[in-house]
Amino acid sequence: MGSDARVDPREGARREADLPRGPAAAHRDGRSRRGRSERRRLLPARVRARVVSAFETDFLTDGGQTAESVSAALVAFIAAATRTIDVAIYDFHAREGASARVADALEAAAARGVTVRVAFNVERPRYPAAPRPMAASPEEIDGLEVPTRGVHDVSSLMHHKYVVRDGATVWTGSTNWTDDAFSREENAVIRVGSPSIAHDYTRDFEQLWTHGRVEPSGGAGTVTTLEGGVTIRPFFSPKGPSLAHLVAERLGAARRRIRILSPVVTSGAILGTLAEFTGRASFDVAGAYDATQMEEVMSAWRSVPANHWKIGAWQAIAPRLSGKRSTPYAEGAVHDYMHAKSIVADDEVLTGSFNCSRNGESNAENVLHVTAEPIAERFAAFADAVAARYAASPGLIRRSSRR
Repeated sequence: MGSDARVDPREGARREADLPRGPAAAHRDGRSRRGRSERRRLLPARVRARVVSAFETDFLTDGGQTAESVSAALVAFIAAATRTIDVAIYDFHAREGASARVADALEAAAARGVTVRVAFNVERPRYPAAPRPMAASPEEIDGLEVPTRGVHDVSSLMHHKYVVRDGATVWTGSTNWTDDAFSREENAVIRVGSPSIAHDYTRDFEQLWTHGRVEPSGGAGTVTTLEGGVTIRPFFSPKGPSLAHLVAERLGAARRRIRILSPVVTSGAILGTLAEFTGRASFDVAGAYDATQMEEVMSAWRSVPANHWKIGAWQAIAPRLSGKRSTPYAEGAVHDYMHAKSIVADDEVLTGSFNCSRNGESNAENVLHVTAEPIAERFAAFADAVAARYAASPGLIRRSSRR
Protein backbone atom coordinates (compact mmCIF):
# COMPACT_ATOMS: atom_id res chain seq x y z
CA MET A 1 0.00 0.00 0.00
CA GLY A 2 1.37 3.40 -1.01
CA SER A 3 2.01 6.78 0.54
CA ASP A 4 1.44 10.33 -0.64
CA ALA A 5 3.85 11.94 1.82
CA ARG A 6 7.59 12.44 1.56
CA VAL A 7 9.03 9.95 4.01
CA ASP A 8 12.15 10.55 6.02
CA PRO A 9 14.06 7.25 5.65
CA ARG A 10 14.94 7.34 9.33
CA GLU A 11 11.29 7.64 10.32
CA GLY A 12 9.63 5.72 7.52
CA ALA A 13 11.83 2.64 7.56
CA ARG A 14 10.01 -0.53 8.46
CA ARG A 15 11.41 -2.53 11.31
CA GLU A 16 10.86 -6.12 12.33
CA ALA A 17 8.73 -6.78 15.42
CA ASP A 18 8.09 -9.99 17.29
CA LEU A 19 4.48 -10.93 17.98
CA PRO A 20 4.69 -13.75 20.50
CA ARG A 21 1.59 -15.67 21.47
CA GLY A 22 1.80 -15.42 25.23
CA PRO A 23 -0.75 -16.21 27.94
CA ALA A 24 -4.29 -15.06 27.35
CA ALA A 25 -4.89 -11.41 28.13
CA ALA A 26 -7.61 -10.59 30.65
CA HIS A 27 -11.01 -9.41 29.43
CA ARG A 28 -12.37 -6.25 31.02
CA ASP A 29 -14.20 -8.35 33.62
CA GLY A 30 -11.00 -10.25 34.43
CA ARG A 31 -12.05 -13.49 32.74
CA SER A 32 -9.77 -15.11 30.19
CA ARG A 33 -11.29 -15.59 26.73
CA ARG A 34 -8.55 -17.91 25.40
CA GLY A 35 -11.03 -20.75 25.07
CA ARG A 36 -13.06 -18.72 22.58
CA SER A 37 -10.09 -18.08 20.28
CA GLU A 38 -9.40 -21.62 19.12
CA ARG A 39 -10.72 -20.58 15.72
CA ARG A 40 -7.79 -18.19 15.24
CA ARG A 41 -4.79 -18.82 13.02
CA LEU A 42 -1.53 -18.03 14.75
CA LEU A 43 0.22 -14.97 13.40
CA PRO A 44 3.61 -15.48 11.80
CA ALA A 45 6.36 -15.28 14.40
CA ARG A 46 7.61 -12.05 12.85
CA VAL A 47 5.70 -9.44 10.88
CA ARG A 48 6.79 -6.07 9.55
CA ALA A 49 5.81 -3.19 11.79
CA ARG A 50 4.46 -0.09 10.03
CA VAL A 51 6.00 3.23 11.10
CA VAL A 52 4.12 6.26 9.76
CA SER A 53 5.73 9.50 8.67
CA ALA A 54 3.47 12.58 8.65
CA PHE A 55 0.43 12.00 6.38
CA GLU A 56 -0.19 8.92 4.26
CA THR A 57 -3.20 7.72 2.29
CA ASP A 58 -4.23 4.56 0.50
CA PHE A 59 -7.29 4.30 -1.71
CA LEU A 60 -9.19 1.03 -2.05
CA THR A 61 -11.31 0.05 -5.03
CA ASP A 62 -13.70 -2.78 -5.80
CA GLY A 63 -11.38 -5.64 -6.78
CA GLY A 64 -8.30 -3.43 -6.81
CA GLN A 65 -6.55 -5.12 -3.89
CA THR A 66 -6.92 -8.26 -1.83
CA ALA A 67 -8.39 -8.41 1.64
CA GLU A 68 -5.14 -10.00 2.76
CA SER A 69 -3.03 -7.03 1.61
CA VAL A 70 -5.15 -4.49 3.50
CA SER A 71 -5.30 -6.71 6.56
CA ALA A 72 -1.51 -7.08 6.44
CA ALA A 73 -1.07 -3.30 6.41
CA LEU A 74 -3.33 -2.93 9.44
CA VAL A 75 -1.56 -5.78 11.24
CA ALA A 76 1.78 -4.08 10.57
CA PHE A 77 0.43 -0.80 11.95
CA ILE A 78 -0.66 -2.55 15.15
CA ALA A 79 2.63 -4.46 15.37
CA ALA A 80 4.54 -1.18 15.72
CA ALA A 81 2.79 -0.36 19.02
CA THR A 82 4.99 -0.33 22.10
CA ARG A 83 2.66 1.16 24.73
CA THR A 84 -1.01 1.61 23.76
CA ILE A 85 -3.58 0.77 21.10
CA ASP A 86 -7.05 2.36 21.26
CA VAL A 87 -9.57 1.18 18.65
CA ALA A 88 -13.01 2.61 17.84
CA ILE A 89 -14.57 0.42 15.14
CA TYR A 90 -18.07 0.12 13.72
CA ASP A 91 -17.92 -3.21 11.87
CA PHE A 92 -15.23 -5.81 12.53
CA HIS A 93 -15.25 -9.46 11.43
CA ALA A 94 -13.11 -10.64 14.31
CA ARG A 95 -13.61 -14.34 13.66
CA GLU A 96 -13.40 -14.88 9.92
CA GLY A 97 -11.41 -14.08 6.82
CA ALA A 98 -8.40 -11.81 6.54
CA SER A 99 -9.83 -9.42 9.14
CA ALA A 100 -9.46 -12.15 11.78
CA ARG A 101 -5.71 -11.58 11.51
CA VAL A 102 -6.31 -8.08 12.86
CA ALA A 103 -7.94 -9.64 15.91
CA ASP A 104 -4.89 -11.87 16.28
CA ALA A 105 -2.62 -8.81 16.10
CA LEU A 106 -4.59 -6.99 18.81
CA GLU A 107 -4.41 -10.01 21.10
CA ALA A 108 -0.71 -10.47 20.37
CA ALA A 109 -0.06 -6.82 21.22
CA ALA A 110 -1.82 -7.25 24.55
CA ALA A 111 0.16 -10.43 25.20
CA ARG A 112 3.46 -8.57 24.81
CA GLY A 113 2.40 -5.86 27.27
CA VAL A 114 0.73 -3.22 25.11
CA THR A 115 -2.42 -1.73 26.65
CA VAL A 116 -5.18 -2.49 24.13
CA ARG A 117 -8.76 -1.21 24.27
CA VAL A 118 -11.50 -1.74 21.68
CA ALA A 119 -14.73 0.31 21.59
CA PHE A 120 -17.41 -0.94 19.21
CA ASN A 121 -20.96 -0.21 18.10
CA VAL A 122 -23.63 -2.29 19.85
CA GLU A 123 -27.06 -1.19 18.67
CA ARG A 124 -28.35 0.05 15.35
CA PRO A 125 -30.37 3.28 15.27
CA ARG A 126 -34.13 2.95 15.38
CA TYR A 127 -34.67 5.11 12.30
CA PRO A 128 -31.66 4.84 9.94
CA ALA A 129 -31.82 6.83 6.71
CA ALA A 130 -30.74 3.89 4.57
CA PRO A 131 -30.84 0.62 6.53
CA ARG A 132 -27.67 -1.42 6.35
CA PRO A 133 -27.62 -4.16 9.00
CA MET A 134 -24.23 -4.82 10.52
CA ALA A 135 -22.40 -7.75 8.97
CA ALA A 136 -20.85 -8.83 12.26
CA SER A 137 -22.40 -9.44 15.64
CA PRO A 138 -21.03 -7.49 18.62
CA GLU A 139 -20.32 -10.81 20.33
CA GLU A 140 -17.44 -11.39 17.91
CA ILE A 141 -15.70 -8.23 19.09
CA ASP A 142 -16.67 -8.62 22.73
CA GLY A 143 -15.07 -12.06 22.64
CA LEU A 144 -11.61 -10.67 21.95
CA GLU A 145 -8.95 -11.36 24.58
CA VAL A 146 -8.49 -7.63 25.18
CA PRO A 147 -10.60 -5.10 27.10
CA THR A 148 -13.66 -4.11 25.06
CA ARG A 149 -16.48 -1.64 25.53
CA GLY A 150 -19.77 -1.68 23.67
CA VAL A 151 -21.07 1.80 22.82
CA HIS A 152 -24.86 1.94 23.09
CA ASP A 153 -27.34 4.40 21.67
CA VAL A 154 -30.91 3.87 20.55
CA SER A 155 -30.91 6.52 17.82
CA SER A 156 -27.25 6.78 16.74
CA LEU A 157 -24.28 4.74 15.60
CA MET A 158 -20.73 4.54 16.89
CA HIS A 159 -19.51 4.80 13.29
CA HIS A 160 -15.76 5.38 13.72
CA LYS A 161 -13.03 3.32 12.08
CA TYR A 162 -9.91 4.59 13.85
CA VAL A 163 -6.90 3.39 15.79
CA VAL A 164 -4.65 5.51 18.02
CA ARG A 165 -1.20 3.98 18.48
CA ASP A 166 1.12 4.98 21.33
CA GLY A 167 -0.58 8.39 21.61
CA ALA A 168 1.35 9.48 18.52
CA THR A 169 -0.12 8.00 15.33
CA VAL A 170 -3.65 7.59 13.97
CA TRP A 171 -5.15 5.16 11.45
CA THR A 172 -8.55 6.39 10.26
CA GLY A 173 -10.77 6.77 7.19
CA SER A 174 -13.88 5.06 5.85
CA THR A 175 -12.77 1.42 5.96
CA ASN A 176 -14.50 -1.09 8.22
CA TRP A 177 -12.62 -4.24 9.17
CA THR A 178 -14.27 -6.86 6.98
CA ASP A 179 -13.07 -8.73 3.92
CA ASP A 180 -15.65 -7.00 1.71
CA ALA A 181 -14.64 -3.57 3.03
CA PHE A 182 -11.00 -4.42 2.31
CA SER A 183 -11.52 -5.80 -1.19
CA ARG A 184 -14.97 -4.98 -2.66
CA GLU A 185 -15.70 -1.39 -1.66
CA GLU A 186 -14.28 2.01 -2.52
CA ASN A 187 -12.64 3.28 0.66
CA ALA A 188 -9.85 5.46 2.01
CA VAL A 189 -7.24 4.56 4.61
CA ILE A 190 -5.48 7.52 6.24
CA ARG A 191 -2.50 7.45 8.59
CA VAL A 192 -1.31 10.55 10.43
CA GLY A 193 1.89 10.66 12.45
CA SER A 194 1.27 13.53 14.87
CA PRO A 195 1.03 13.50 18.68
CA SER A 196 -1.29 16.52 18.50
CA ILE A 197 -3.76 14.78 16.16
CA ALA A 198 -3.43 11.58 18.18
CA HIS A 199 -4.28 13.54 21.34
CA ASP A 200 -7.53 14.76 19.79
CA TYR A 201 -8.50 11.22 18.80
CA THR A 202 -7.56 9.90 22.24
CA ARG A 203 -9.80 12.50 23.86
CA ASP A 204 -12.71 11.35 21.70
CA PHE A 205 -11.94 7.71 22.50
CA GLU A 206 -11.87 8.40 26.24
CA GLN A 207 -15.33 9.95 26.00
CA LEU A 208 -16.68 6.81 24.32
CA TRP A 209 -14.84 4.50 26.70
CA THR A 210 -15.87 6.35 29.85
CA HIS A 211 -19.55 6.79 29.05
CA GLY A 212 -20.24 3.84 26.76
CA ARG A 213 -22.61 6.08 24.81
CA VAL A 214 -22.48 8.10 21.60
CA GLU A 215 -24.11 11.31 22.82
CA PRO A 216 -21.40 12.61 25.22
CA SER A 217 -18.63 12.24 22.63
CA GLY A 218 -17.30 14.66 20.04
CA GLY A 219 -15.72 18.07 19.68
CA ALA A 220 -13.33 20.06 17.53
CA GLY A 221 -9.62 19.29 17.57
CA THR A 222 -6.72 21.68 17.24
CA VAL A 223 -5.14 22.88 13.99
CA THR A 224 -1.87 21.05 13.40
CA THR A 225 0.75 21.81 10.76
CA LEU A 226 2.76 18.87 9.48
CA GLU A 227 5.97 18.78 7.47
CA GLY A 228 5.50 20.35 4.06
CA GLY A 229 2.92 22.86 5.25
CA VAL A 230 0.05 20.35 5.49
CA THR A 231 -2.57 21.68 7.91
CA ILE A 232 -5.01 19.28 9.55
CA ARG A 233 -7.84 19.74 11.99
CA PRO A 234 -9.99 16.82 13.18
CA PHE A 235 -13.68 17.16 14.00
CA PHE A 236 -15.80 14.68 15.93
CA SER A 237 -19.56 14.37 16.20
CA PRO A 238 -22.08 14.49 17.71
CA LYS A 239 -20.98 17.19 20.20
CA GLY A 240 -18.61 19.03 17.90
CA PRO A 241 -19.52 21.59 15.24
CA SER A 242 -22.08 20.43 12.69
CA LEU A 243 -20.20 18.23 10.23
CA ALA A 244 -22.82 18.79 7.52
CA HIS A 245 -22.53 22.55 7.85
CA LEU A 246 -18.74 22.31 7.91
CA VAL A 247 -18.85 20.40 4.62
CA ALA A 248 -21.41 22.81 3.13
CA GLU A 249 -19.34 25.82 4.20
CA ARG A 250 -16.15 24.51 2.57
CA LEU A 251 -18.06 23.51 -0.56
CA GLY A 252 -19.54 26.99 -0.70
CA ALA A 253 -16.07 28.53 -0.61
CA ALA A 254 -14.87 26.55 -3.65
CA ARG A 255 -13.74 28.62 -6.63
CA ARG A 256 -12.23 26.04 -9.01
CA ARG A 257 -13.47 22.53 -8.39
CA ILE A 258 -15.54 20.20 -6.25
CA ARG A 259 -15.07 16.45 -5.94
CA ILE A 260 -17.41 14.33 -3.84
CA LEU A 261 -17.47 10.68 -2.88
CA SER A 262 -20.28 9.64 -0.54
CA PRO A 263 -22.59 6.61 -0.46
CA VAL A 264 -25.57 8.90 0.06
CA VAL A 265 -26.23 12.64 0.13
CA THR A 266 -29.19 13.47 2.38
CA SER A 267 -28.10 16.54 4.38
CA GLY A 268 -30.18 19.54 3.37
CA ALA A 269 -27.23 21.90 3.78
CA ILE A 270 -24.99 19.81 1.52
CA LEU A 271 -27.74 19.12 -1.03
CA GLY A 272 -28.54 22.81 -1.34
CA THR A 273 -24.92 23.85 -1.76
CA LEU A 274 -24.16 21.15 -4.32
CA ALA A 275 -27.33 21.94 -6.29
CA GLU A 276 -26.23 25.57 -6.54
CA PHE A 277 -22.84 24.59 -7.98
CA THR A 278 -24.16 21.91 -10.33
CA GLY A 279 -26.53 24.53 -11.70
CA ARG A 280 -23.48 26.33 -13.08
CA ALA A 281 -22.66 24.38 -16.23
CA SER A 282 -19.07 25.63 -16.36
CA PHE A 283 -18.15 24.79 -12.76
CA ASP A 284 -15.97 21.69 -12.34
CA VAL A 285 -18.03 19.21 -10.28
CA ALA A 286 -17.56 15.43 -10.33
CA GLY A 287 -17.69 12.40 -8.07
CA ALA A 288 -19.63 9.26 -7.28
CA TYR A 289 -22.29 7.84 -4.96
CA ASP A 290 -23.99 4.50 -4.30
CA ALA A 291 -26.94 4.36 -6.72
CA THR A 292 -28.64 1.45 -4.98
CA GLN A 293 -28.66 3.23 -1.62
CA MET A 294 -29.74 6.55 -3.11
CA GLU A 295 -32.75 4.86 -4.71
CA GLU A 296 -33.80 3.76 -1.22
CA VAL A 297 -33.33 7.31 0.01
CA MET A 298 -35.39 8.75 -2.87
CA SER A 299 -38.20 6.32 -2.09
CA ALA A 300 -38.19 7.47 1.54
CA TRP A 301 -38.24 11.14 0.50
CA ARG A 302 -41.32 10.58 -1.65
CA SER A 303 -43.27 9.44 1.40
CA VAL A 304 -42.50 12.62 3.38
CA PRO A 305 -43.85 15.85 1.83
CA ALA A 306 -41.34 17.97 3.75
CA ASN A 307 -38.54 16.17 1.90
CA HIS A 308 -39.92 16.57 -1.61
CA TRP A 309 -37.62 19.54 -2.25
CA LYS A 310 -34.66 17.21 -1.76
CA ILE A 311 -35.79 15.13 -4.73
CA GLY A 312 -35.49 18.16 -7.00
CA ALA A 313 -32.12 19.08 -5.53
CA TRP A 314 -30.78 15.57 -6.04
CA GLN A 315 -32.11 15.44 -9.59
CA ALA A 316 -30.04 18.57 -10.28
CA ILE A 317 -26.91 17.05 -8.74
CA ALA A 318 -26.98 13.41 -9.88
CA PRO A 319 -26.29 13.99 -13.61
CA ARG A 320 -22.90 15.49 -12.68
CA LEU A 321 -21.95 12.39 -10.65
CA SER A 322 -21.62 8.65 -11.32
CA GLY A 323 -23.63 6.02 -9.46
CA LYS A 324 -22.28 2.61 -8.51
CA ARG A 325 -24.95 -0.04 -8.86
CA SER A 326 -24.01 -1.98 -5.71
CA THR A 327 -25.54 -5.29 -4.69
CA PRO A 328 -28.75 -4.77 -2.68
CA TYR A 329 -28.40 -5.87 0.91
CA ALA A 330 -29.33 -9.48 1.59
CA GLU A 331 -28.17 -11.98 4.16
CA GLY A 332 -24.95 -13.51 2.88
CA ALA A 333 -24.70 -11.19 -0.14
CA VAL A 334 -21.50 -9.36 -1.01
CA HIS A 335 -21.14 -5.85 0.43
CA ASP A 336 -19.75 -3.94 -2.55
CA TYR A 337 -20.95 -0.43 -1.72
CA MET A 338 -19.40 2.81 -2.96
CA HIS A 339 -18.28 3.48 0.59
CA ALA A 340 -15.63 6.22 0.29
CA LYS A 341 -16.37 9.50 2.08
CA SER A 342 -14.35 12.47 0.89
CA ILE A 343 -14.92 16.02 -0.31
CA VAL A 344 -12.42 18.12 -2.26
CA ALA A 345 -13.02 21.86 -2.51
CA ASP A 346 -10.13 23.47 -4.39
CA ASP A 347 -7.09 22.48 -2.29
CA GLU A 348 -9.01 21.43 0.82
CA VAL A 349 -10.06 17.88 1.72
CA LEU A 350 -12.69 16.70 4.18
CA THR A 351 -12.48 12.96 4.75
CA GLY A 352 -13.21 10.34 7.37
CA SER A 353 -16.18 8.24 8.45
CA PHE A 354 -18.95 10.80 7.83
CA ASN A 355 -21.49 10.22 5.06
CA CYS A 356 -23.08 13.41 3.71
CA SER A 357 -26.22 12.49 5.60
CA ARG A 358 -28.67 14.18 7.90
CA ASN A 359 -28.56 11.35 10.45
CA GLY A 360 -24.77 11.19 10.38
CA GLU A 361 -24.48 14.25 12.60
CA SER A 362 -26.04 12.38 15.52
CA ASN A 363 -23.58 9.51 15.10
CA ALA A 364 -20.10 9.24 16.54
CA GLU A 365 -18.11 10.24 13.44
CA ASN A 366 -14.73 11.78 12.66
CA VAL A 367 -13.62 14.04 9.81
CA LEU A 368 -10.16 15.36 8.98
CA HIS A 369 -10.07 18.82 7.41
CA VAL A 370 -6.82 18.84 5.43
CA THR A 371 -5.40 21.77 3.48
CA ALA A 372 -2.57 20.88 1.10
CA GLU A 373 -2.49 20.99 -2.68
CA PRO A 374 -0.68 17.64 -3.22
CA ILE A 375 -3.08 15.79 -0.94
CA ALA A 376 -6.11 17.44 -2.53
CA GLU A 377 -4.78 16.36 -5.93
CA ARG A 378 -4.59 12.75 -4.80
CA PHE A 379 -8.13 12.75 -3.42
CA ALA A 380 -9.42 14.49 -6.55
CA ALA A 381 -7.69 11.93 -8.76
CA PHE A 382 -9.26 9.11 -6.76
CA ALA A 383 -12.71 10.68 -7.10
CA ASP A 384 -12.18 11.09 -10.84
CA ALA A 385 -11.12 7.45 -11.20
CA VAL A 386 -14.16 6.19 -9.29
CA ALA A 387 -16.46 8.47 -11.28
CA ALA A 388 -14.97 7.27 -14.56
CA ARG A 389 -15.37 3.63 -13.59
CA TYR A 390 -19.09 3.97 -12.91
CA ALA A 391 -19.94 6.60 -15.50
CA ALA A 392 -21.69 4.01 -17.68
CA SER A 393 -23.87 2.71 -14.84
CA PRO A 394 -27.64 3.07 -15.36
CA GLY A 395 -28.63 6.49 -14.05
CA LEU A 396 -30.64 6.82 -10.88
CA ILE A 397 -32.76 9.56 -12.39
CA ARG A 398 -33.74 7.47 -15.39
CA ARG A 399 -34.77 4.55 -13.23
CA SER A 400 -36.66 6.79 -10.82
CA SER A 401 -38.63 8.45 -13.62
CA ARG A 402 -40.22 5.15 -14.61
CA ARG A 403 -41.70 4.53 -11.19
